[in-house]
Amino acid sequence: MRIDNRTARWLWLSAQGLASSPTGPLDVLTIIRDLGFVQLDTIRNVARAHHHILWSRNQNYREPMLNRLLADERSIFEHFTHDASVLPMDFYPMWKRQFRRLQEKISRSNFYSSPLNQSEIAAIKQRIEREGPLSTHAFDTKVIGKKKMWARPPHKKALDHMWYAGELATSHRENFTKFYDLAERVIPDEHLSHEVSDAAQIDWLCREALDRLGFGSTGDIQRFWAAVSAKEARDWAKENAGELVEVELETADRKWIKAFAPQDIDTRIARLQPPTSRLRILNPFDPVIRDRSRLSRLFGFDYRIEIFVPAAKRIWGYYVYPLLEGDRFVGRVELKADRKAGILKVIQIWPEEGVKWTMNRSGKLHAELGRLQKLIGAAKINWHCPEP
Repeated sequence: MRIDNRTARWLWLSAQGLASSPTGPLDVLTIIRDLGFVQLDTIRNVARAHHHILWSRNQNYREPMLNRLLADERSIFEHFTHDASVLPMDFYPMWKRQFRRLQEKISRSNFYSSPLNQSEIAAIKQRIEREGPLSTHAFDTKVIGKKKMWARPPHKKALDHMWYAGELATSHRENFTKFYDLAERVIPDEHLSHEVSDAAQIDWLCREALDRLGFGSTGDIQRFWAAVSAKEARDWAKENAGELVEVELETADRKWIKAFAPQDIDTRIARLQPPTSRLRILNPFDPVIRDRSRLSRLFGFDYRIEIFVPAAKRIWGYYVYPLLEGDRFVGRVELKADRKAGILKVIQIWPEEGVKWTMNRSGKLHAELGRLQKLIGAAKINWHCPEP
């Protein structure tokens, strides 16, 4: 079965909630479930990544909504996919192998190896048991030796080690500061006590990844959750070959590559509608663009975030947002918010090669900037560059 490039783009955007107009009734938990997870990020350049990702799917979303699901409703939990993320709480039993995998990985790593002895680590856990949820600010151990980027004090390493292992869980966040509590006080018992075999967890993770990808290689499947190994993904595909549809995908540069698709791929293609023509400002951590190789293969869009690149060596800018219009990436824009002053700043804008910046496209960008302005509560938009 062959899938041309445009159809592949439509499938991917549809599977990830960007094909339809981001309006209508809002159900935040359903958005997270449909995506599988939403990545968290501390940087608030305009809006933090998790808020921006959810807002891109439904622009009725507002920032306090996510913590209510985490802290009040307990309908989502935090853990690590390829990075810190939130997942639906009912996924928890299928995530237990990830606790074990990360505990084993951290035990072999010097990065999270705390110099605290076992009695000191136990004392940290006892304080949480006795006092309730605590953040890293409740402890006062200091970084030992030369301070480097990502250096962590011993208590922070111990807290995170227990969090990765599933002994502790995120209770809530205050201004993005994480509060740790005992897992049994955060995770409902029906999920905490539900045991599923490792083989069943692998099967679920691979099937659910392919369902949300719409199509993909075993590498795509493995990278989706980052909770199975490359070998486990390959073995799963071999064991379930009779239930998978082998397809050939046309890439943006007109090459054909092999991949797998779910059994209902014909139905998915038959139901496809053209993606909304509105212009979207996507977050750099949006799931549609997170896998840069997949992004390049499907859209011919070469994108890297340059927040860790020295200013003099940046090609674009510190925090640059891709611009999606329909099924094409038509440009990128550098934005910055001054929330105290109530200003959204447009620093620079670059159309992609071959894209003509028409009045219609300009109007779409201004409309999207206005919507983003509402999300962050800014009073005005300041342009620091001319439009193309």
